[in-house]
Amino acid sequence: MGMGTSTFVTRWINFLTMVLAMVVIIFGVWMSTRHDACRKSLTIPVLSIGGVIFLISVVGFLGAVKRSSILLWLYLIMLFFILVGILVFTVLVFIVTNNGSGHSVTGLRYKEYQLQDYSSWFLKELNNSHNWERLRVCLVKTEGCNNLSKKYKTYKQYKLAKLTPIEAGCCRPPSECGYPAVNASYYDLTFHPVSPNNDCKRYKNSRAVKCYDCDSCKAGVAQYMKTEWRVVAIFNVVLFAILSIIYFVGCCARRNAARRQSKG
Repeated sequence: MGMGTSTFVTRWINFLTMVLAMVVIIFGVWMSTRHDACRKSLTIPVLSIGGVIFLISVVGFLGAVKRSSILLWLYLIMLFFILVGILVFTVLVFIVTNNGSGHSVTGLRYKEYQLQDYSSWFLKELNNSHNWERLRVCLVKTEGCNNLSKKYKTYKQYKLAKLTPIEAGCCRPPSECGYPAVNASYYDLTFHPVSPNNDCKRYKNSRAVKCYDCDSCKAGVAQYMKTEWRVVAIFNVVLFAILSIIYFVGCCARRNAARRQSKG
């Protein structure tokens, strides 16, 4: 790649990523102003990602503009560590999310999930009382369970519903308990549960309780996280390929800058 082309591409790529980083930082600041603790918990990661992208982009942009071999070396080193980090994280995500699958239940159009089917990492994180209490508060605040009665106004509609993993695990008792459903948000608990599963005792019709302390709820969250993380992992594979191309262009720009300085 020619000297002018590589530096031009590097300069404009990093200018665009600087703009992107500023958007991410502004979004992080906006999140920090929210009173919702669930959204605030994501503020630090979002601001950190935006800050790192902005720093690397500034170094790459200045290195390309000034054709500074030192700045471009620094840019490539930081970009290399980002590539390694993405690669390691993506591999770990595929390993952690490799286990866990739903169990089909006769008469239901959705699957139920069991916590013991997931990886030891999920078990450790979700069984940590501090972590789960934070997640539990967020689940209650979203009022997803309370909205089921609005989405499915009749028992027949509810029976034919395709609930999400979190709705299936947190908003209702496991089907093995045998509690008859009165509607989408209320079960007849006067019936003696036909299963020794502790989740049957944990479930309550109270809007603040439901099955939020059940292992089935943790399993639903684990399945949700598994699905989301798989999407992130696929995005990371694409991002890794794009950054690898940018890294190659940056290497060309650094080499050309070094040649220019040696000739000067």
